[in-house]
This record gives sequence, C-alpha cells and structure tokens, in this order.
Amino acid sequence: MSRVVRPVALDLDGVLGDTRSLWLAWVEAAGDVLGVRPAELPDDRGDAARALDERGAGNWRDLLERFAEERVAVYVRREASTGDALRALAARETAIGVFTDAPEPLARVALTHLGAGRRVAALETGAGALERLVDRLGPETVVLRTRDELRETIEAL
Repeated sequence: MSRVVRPVALDLDGVLGDTRSLWLAWVEAAGDVLGVRPAELPDDRGDAARALDERGAGNWRDLLERFAEERVAVYVRREASTGDALRALAARETAIGVFTDAPEPLARVALTHLGAGRRVAALETGAGALERLVDRLGPETVVLRTRDELRETIEAL
C-alpha cells in the first residue's frame, strides 16, 4: 500500500523547466507589435502582464501562446529525473500544484511540453501565485523551489 504524502507546490522555473529565456525572447520579438520595449517591462512577469494589460496591448496572451508553442522545445528542456520524481509523487496520490510568475499561456505550454500537464492538479500563475496555490492545496502543502528539493523529497518517501 502506497503512502499518501502532503500536497506539493512546485516552482515551475526552479523545478520543472526554466521559462524565463522563452519569455524574454517573446518580449523582444513582440515588442514592436505591442509597442513595448523589454526594458519598459518589470522583471516580475506577473507585474509585466499587468503592465501589458494596462497599456492595452490587445491580444498579447494569444501572441505569447503561439510564440511559446512554436519555440518551447528550443528554450525549455526536459530532465528525465524530474519526470521520474513526478511519477513517484503521482503514484503516492500526492496532489501536485505548480506556481510561477509567468503568464498562464506560457506556463500551460511549458507544462505540456515537459509532460507534466496531466500530473498537475492545480496551476497558479502571475503575481501571488504561490499564495493562491497554497490556499487551494491546503496549509500542509510542501513548497519545493529547486530540483534538488524535489529529489530530496522523493528520497525521503
């Protein structure tokens, strides 16, 4: 009988696959279309999304999603041991949540590319994502920010 462990909240960029370079490539490529220069946007992607909304950047989420779908394999790398760890958590009926400051279309595309989408029970994106995720999963949620923390958690099971 497998042991049920507490829910886990995984940092998308620190644990599963770093999406920041993909985001920066999109901001650079879409800057002219959106009328925004990369230096004009906050480093925090949740704040940057809010700034794009405030500037009336139109369908920027659709543009980001298409860009990410076309280029995710170039920027976001799978790691076999991370996939193994997710399978181990799922086998123990662990609720897995993911948080990131990245906009939702980028996070969703990355999770699908990484093969993690079907194992993730909850995804929270943008500003305050971790807090919202812990509210959803419960106060006993274990927050993991690095691949090493994920490996240590699996080894402790």
